[in-house]
Amino acid sequence: MIHTLLHIQNVLRDNGILISFAGRLSQGLIEEYGTAVKSYLETEQRPRNEIFDIFSIFIEQTQNIKNYCSVKEQSPFSDTIANSCIVTIGKTAGGYYVCSGNVVDNTELGTLVSRIDALVPLDKTALRRLYKEKLREDPPTGCTGAGVGLIDIARKSREPLEYTVTELDGHLSFFTLKAIV
Repeated sequence: MIHTLLHIQNVLRDNGILISFAGRLSQGLIEEYGTAVKSYLETEQRPRNEIFDIFSIFIEQTQNIKNYCSVKEQSPFSDTIANSCIVTIGKTAGGYYVCSGNVVDNTELGTLVSRIDALVPLDKTALRRLYKEKLREDPPTGCTGAGVGLIDIARKSREPLEYTVTELDGHLSFFTLKAIV
C-alpha cells in the first residue's frame, strides 16, 4: 500500500494535478470541496476572475456528474456509475485545467458528445450568443437546469473543450471532459 501511494503521488505530480477527488458525489461534498478549491486557489495569488472561472467550472462539472448519477439511480449500472466520479484541478505552464470523468451509459453517449462537438468550433462571441439564447428558451425536457452548463464551461475555457471516451463494455464507457482556464 505504501508504494501504491507513492506511485499515485508521483502520477499526480507528473500530471500537474493539485487537487483530486474520486468517489460518490453528494451536494454536501461538492460544497465542501468547492470551499477547499476556492481557498486553495486564493493562496496561489491568481487574478480573481481566473479563480472564479476555475471554481465555476469545478462546480459545474461536479454538479453535472452528480445530477447524472441521480438520474441513473434506477439503472442496473447505478452503483458503477455513482462510484466512478473523479474531478481534478491541475496546473500546467500555460495555466490551470479542470478535468472530470465518470462512467456513462453508452445509449446516452452520442447526445453528450454531439453537444460538446457543437461547442468546440465556436468562438467566445458565438458561445455568449448561444448561452443567452438558451437562457431565454424553456429548459430541455427531463433536464434539471437550463441546459447551459456545458456552454458556460466552454465560455470560461481559454481553449476548446477536450474530451475522451473509453469504452468499458457493451453498455458503459468512461467519459472525461477537460477545460483549460
